[in-house]
Amino acid sequence: MNLKMQKNIEQQVYIASRERKNLKRITFLHDSRPALGLEEKMKKNIYVSVSLDPVKEYTKMLEYAKKMQGHADMLHLDIMDGKFVERTTFDQNLVNNINQNCLTMLDVHLMCNEPLTLIDGYHQAGANIITIHYEAFEDKNQIVEAFNKIRKGNALVGLSFKPNTEIKDIKMFLHDVDIVLVMSVEPGLSGQKFIPNAIEKIKELDNIRKQNNFTYKIEVDGGIDDSTAKDCVKAGVDILVSGSYIFNAKNQIEAIKTLKS
Repeated sequence: MNLKMQKNIEQQVYIASRERKNLKRITFLHDSRPALGLEEKMKKNIYVSVSLDPVKEYTKMLEYAKKMQGHADMLHLDIMDGKFVERTTFDQNLVNNINQNCLTMLDVHLMCNEPLTLIDGYHQAGANIITIHYEAFEDKNQIVEAFNKIRKGNALVGLSFKPNTEIKDIKMFLHDVDIVLVMSVEPGLSGQKFIPNAIEKIKELDNIRKQNNFTYKIEVDGGIDDSTAKDCVKAGVDILVSGSYIFNAKNQIEAIKTLKS
């Protein structure tokens, strides 16, 4: 096989993988049931977004991502710039590498200053969801600009906020998002304990969703294990981000199943 033919095949495989992931994204987006009662809520689809944050060796991240394929609904990729939070993590090059070798939806969480300058790069890298932080914008009008930029690249729009930020501060943006990410720990470090007041914020977001017939998904990130997951789902969560609980489990695949049960 000559080099030109090999590159052509690789490109076709890449396009096919993108089409399959886009189908997953569309299916996920239309699984929206905002007015569920408690009994129905407990039976709804619960998605698990497996965080790569506990994997400290860069070279092992792709290996872990491949292992999660077919089990995780999404891979949660925390992008930290050393400014918005103290840590610095990987960039779009690793996201692109994972995208080309894995069919799982990529849930990219930008814990960065100036996210407007980064969105295009993560579109190109293959992000299916791009979540930005409310606190990263001095000019809050730019949040809507960021939403439009994310959608233009055919990704789902996520908005996150730190534990000290109130729901009333982000309420004006809720009609325009696909996902609201509740931080149940301070952003930047893996393995922290769950902050209990996150439950009240999840309930408030669920009530707003019902009252206004909004269809956004509620995602929670930080300190998620088999116990806190149940409390979050009961409060109204649709997507559980879990890092250390799954990574440190004796049986990682069973840990995912436990969170979804």
